[in-house]
Amino acid sequence: HSKPSSQTSYQTNPMTKPAAIGRHHSILIFLLLTMAAATATATPSIEDINTTKHKPKKVHCKEKGYTECRKKSLLCPASCPRTCTVDCKSCTAVCGSTVKQPIDSPATPTGAAKVVKCKNTKYPGCYYKEYTCPASCPRTCDVDCVTCTPVCTCDKPGAVCQDPRFIGGDGRRFYFHGKKDRDFCLVTDPNLHINGHFIGKRNQTMSRDFTWVQGIGILFDNHQIYVGAKKTAIWDDNVDRVELTVDGKPIYLPESEGSSWSSDSITITRNHNTNDVIIEVEGNFRIKAVVVPITHDDSMVHKYGITNDDCFAHLDLSFKF
Repeated sequence: HSKPSSQTSYQTNPMTKPAAIGRHHSILIFLLLTMAAATATATPSIEDINTTKHKPKKVHCKEKGYTECRKKSLLCPASCPRTCTVDCKSCTAVCGSTVKQPIDSPATPTGAAKVVKCKNTKYPGCYYKEYTCPASCPRTCDVDCVTCTPVCTCDKPGAVCQDPRFIGGDGRRFYFHGKKDRDFCLVTDPNLHINGHFIGKRNQTMSRDFTWVQGIGILFDNHQIYVGAKKTAIWDDNVDRVELTVDGKPIYLPESEGSSWSSDSITITRNHNTNDVIIEVEGNFRIKAVVVPITHDDSMVHKYGITNDDCFAHLDLSFKF
């Protein structure tokens, strides 16, 4: 076989709305609808954080070998004020549960950790301060401007990440394996339908595929939006691998943080110079899509069997309805 070009895009059609949805599809729809409904009711607003009911919980590192961190009391982020744990390696409070790792566990994904900033001017004490992403998510984090701490994007309610893991609005986690090279219905509503295209790789010692969300197709009103990760051999953070179309027409954004494109109620904005965009439709949804690779370390830890001809670039997604 010839080596695939790093510039080749996946040929997918996630816009196609299935005539009938099978059992696996129905399960996934239920999970995402639960996510959408719970986000509106279960996730506390910023204003609620200051009330007694949602006062951030104090948490501590309980793992041996992290002496300095064990001495500290940390506050849960605003996005999960009562349900967080401590990532002892980076000594930060993170949403959801963490997997206990030995101190000499394999390194985090290759490359320097991303630097992020608080971009909410309502928090002048934190606004535009720089923070380094935690060790547990060196490439995909945001700043919680309320507590002024970096938070893993994939640990927040409404996230669809990794292979793949769904987090509902109430913080519950769901895992869906799916099948490679297939399209699945993620969300269906009278005026919103979202399909996801899965890519994957079969581990010969297992009876299922490892799968990741390569792209999503969004249907609403009379519009169609597609966002996906371009097929990539060798990953470079400085090379943009996002593919965007609106109503079938390619969208090209200048590679600079804050650059945007808008039409009617649709706005697409770069959250970073490359590989990180926010798609927002006023009064309907806000989706953050980050293109990430499967690194050598990821492959070694999870036994994905990734080779140099394809790093299986895929999307880490954050939904808010």
